[in-house]
Amino acid sequence: MAVSDGTVVWVGLDKPGRALHPDAEIIDLDGAFVAPGFVDPHVHVTALGVQLMGLDLAQARSLQECLDTVREFASAHPDGVILGAGWDETTWAEGRPPTREEIDAAAPGRQVYLARVDAHSAVVSTALLDAVPGIAEARGFTGGVPLRGDAHHRVREAALGALTRAQRDAARQVALDAAAANGVVAVHECAGPEISGADDVRELLEYAHGVEVRAYWGQAVRGADQARTLVEELGVHALGGDLFVDGAIGSHTAWLREPYADRDTTGTSYLDAEAIAAHVLACTEAGIQAGFHVIGDAAMDAVVAGFERAVGELGGPAVASRGHRVEHAEMITPDQIAKLAAWGVIASVQPGFDAAWGGSAGMYATRLGAERAATLNPFAAMAAAGISLAIGSDAPVTALNPWGAVRDAAHHRTPGHQISPRAAFAAATRGAWRAGGVRDGVAGTLVPGAPASYAIWDAQELVVAAAADTVQRWSTDPRSRVPGLPPLAPDATLPRCLRTVHRGVTIHEA
Repeated sequence: MAVSDGTVVWVGLDKPGRALHPDAEIIDLDGAFVAPGFVDPHVHVTALGVQLMGLDLAQARSLQECLDTVREFASAHPDGVILGAGWDETTWAEGRPPTREEIDAAAPGRQVYLARVDAHSAVVSTALLDAVPGIAEARGFTGGVPLRGDAHHRVREAALGALTRAQRDAARQVALDAAAANGVVAVHECAGPEISGADDVRELLEYAHGVEVRAYWGQAVRGADQARTLVEELGVHALGGDLFVDGAIGSHTAWLREPYADRDTTGTSYLDAEAIAAHVLACTEAGIQAGFHVIGDAAMDAVVAGFERAVGELGGPAVASRGHRVEHAEMITPDQIAKLAAWGVIASVQPGFDAAWGGSAGMYATRLGAERAATLNPFAAMAAAGISLAIGSDAPVTALNPWGAVRDAAHHRTPGHQISPRAAFAAATRGAWRAGGVRDGVAGTLVPGAPASYAIWDAQELVVAAAADTVQRWSTDPRSRVPGLPPLAPDATLPRCLRTVHRGVTIHEA
C-alpha cells in the first residue's frame, strides 16, 4: 500500500509497488495485519478518562469488594469529590447496590458519586446530596436506593462540576490515547445537558489529539432556527446521540410497554412522539443529523411514531437524506425495523451489551423475563432489512475494544441475532463512518482515494468465516481472495495493536 499526503494512492503487489514509488519510505510490517481504522460511534470521552484514571468499580465481584475499593480510594485520595463508576449489583451474591449509609461509612464526610455500569442511576453519599439544593423533590429521588432520572442528572452535574479544567483535559488525554491504542481513529462523543454539560463538549472539541472527534448534543429542539443556533453556539456536529427517550434496562429506567419482571415499574419516559416528531422535522429542515437514545419497547414505539409523523409531513426521501440515527435500539419489532430501514435511519448498536447482560441467566432475563429478553438486539434482522449498522461501545459502559465488539456481534447469545464477522467489521469501520455523515464510498476502506486511516495488528493467521447459523454467501477457499480477518472465536486471542495511523499521521505506536 502506498500513501501520499494522508491518502492511499496505490494498493497491489510488492514488486510493482516499489517500481511505481521508487523514492518512498518503505515500512516492512514483518507479517503484521493491516486493516482500516475503527470508528466508535458512541463514546463519553471525559467520563471514560475519569474511570480509567480513577475509581473503576467494574471489577468489583461483590458488594463488600465494592465498598472496600471505595474505602481504599478515599484513603489514598484525601481531597476532592470521589467519582466512581462501573458497579453492577446483578453480578454480586448480595444482589443489591450499596446504601447511602454504607458509602458514608466507607468515605466519611466525603462527596461520593458512584454511577451504575449503565450510567443511568447512581448511589451517592449524604455529603453530595447536601450539596445539591432541592434534590429530595427531584423526579427519580428515593431515599436509600440509587438515584434515577432528573435526580440522578442533577447529582451527576454537581459531581462532575467539581473537576478542574486540568483534570478534565487529563481525562480526555487518557481516553483518546486508549482509543488510539485500540486501533480507533475517530470517536463520536455523545454529550448532552444531562450528561456532561456544554462546557465539557466545547473543551473536548478544542482539545488537540490525533483521534478525530465528532460531537453529538442530546437536546430536543422544536424548530429549524433553534436547531441551527444550538449547533452554532456549541460547535457540535449534530443533535442526537444520547437525546434520551428513556433510560436503561439495568437501572429499571428503560421505558417498557409492560412492567419489569423484577420491579413494578414501566421505567422512565423523557420524550413523547410529538416531541420526537418536532425534533426530526426541525433537524431535517435545518440540514442537521438527528438521533435518539432508545432502549425500551415503549420508547421505540414513540420513536417510530415520531419519525412517521415527520415522514408524513416532509416525505421519506427528505427524512432519509439526513441519515438520522437511533442509539442502542435494543427492543425493536420486525415492523419497526422495516419502517426505520425505509426511512434511512441508522442504528448505532453496542454488541458488548448482549455479551455482558444477555443469555438465559443474564441481567436482561432477570429484568424482563426470558421471553422478552430473547428479543433484544436483533442485529441480523436489522441488517437483513437494510438498516445500516454502526458498531460501538458506549464507553465507559462497556470497554472501548472494537475487536471485542466485532466478536460479540458474531457470537450473539441469542441464536439467529448474530451477524457475520465480516458484516460486524464493516459496521465498526465503514458503517461507523457513514453513521457520522461520511458517505464518500471510500472512508473505512483501504483503496486508492481513501483516507490513510488504518491500524497495524499483531494477529494470528487470518480466516474467512460466516455467521454460524446463516447461509454461506462467499467462498472460504483462499483462492477466492475473499479478505480474511483474525480468528474471533470466543476463546481466540484478540489482535494487539502495533500502530494506528489517521490520515497518514501515526497517532499510536506500541
